[in-house]
Amino acid sequence: MSLSSYHICIEGTIGVGKTSLVNLLAKEMDAKTVLEKFEDNPFLKNFYSDRTRYAMQTQLFFLLSRYKQQQELQQMDMFTKSIISDYMFDKDRLFAALNLDDMELDLYNRIANELQKNIVYPDLTIFLQSETDRLMYNIKIRGREFEKNITDKDISKLIYYFERHIELDEDEHGPMALEMVSMLAENDPKKWNEIESISIQALEKRILLWDAINEQIQDKSWSDERAKKNETYSLSFDK
Repeated sequence: MSLSSYHICIEGTIGVGKTSLVNLLAKEMDAKTVLEKFEDNPFLKNFYSDRTRYAMQTQLFFLLSRYKQQQELQQMDMFTKSIISDYMFDKDRLFAALNLDDMELDLYNRIANELQKNIVYPDLTIFLQSETDRLMYNIKIRGREFEKNITDKDISKLIYYFERHIELDEDEHGPMALEMVSMLAENDPKKWNEIESISIQALEKRILLWDAINEQIQDKSWSDERAKKNETYSLSFDK
């Protein structure tokens, strides 16, 4: 049994290889890619030269452009079997918290909170991690002009914010969700049975998702291998 469609998000700090993995998986799974359009941000180059002056413009442009792309993604879901993206919508909040002052961040969050109500989140998010030295090396060799002023300190802060985001999911969101469920169910056995049943269904769907991904990759690899063998046989016959 397999799922008919799914949306996977690959996330991580700058230079960790998100887009490379997205393209690799998309090729193996015949999936549609949704890539971050960072090069379209007209404020980005100026931001790395003068962060205080251009931080708010840069963040708002990213927020609104990603929101527009997410709305297009919802239309795409109707016609596309699988989608793999190289960013999550919440990512912009991490950068906003890092780059904006308190007043700017308050305004940013007000706007983001309204937009976030219309976002459909991925079925699976994969976080990629690496050491600062390796990330700086990756950034250097790809040679993007607007990234030349990124420092080790910048990358270390990003690593911290991403790791903190993951820790909050593990250490706070889980216990908080359990507390909310306990408050709702109280001592009602019927409600707890319903919660158990829904939890089992959610886990089963997650297993189906991983099985479907694995099955599709295996099928694609087998098809590619068979095509190579057929090409070899054809060349031998021609000779």
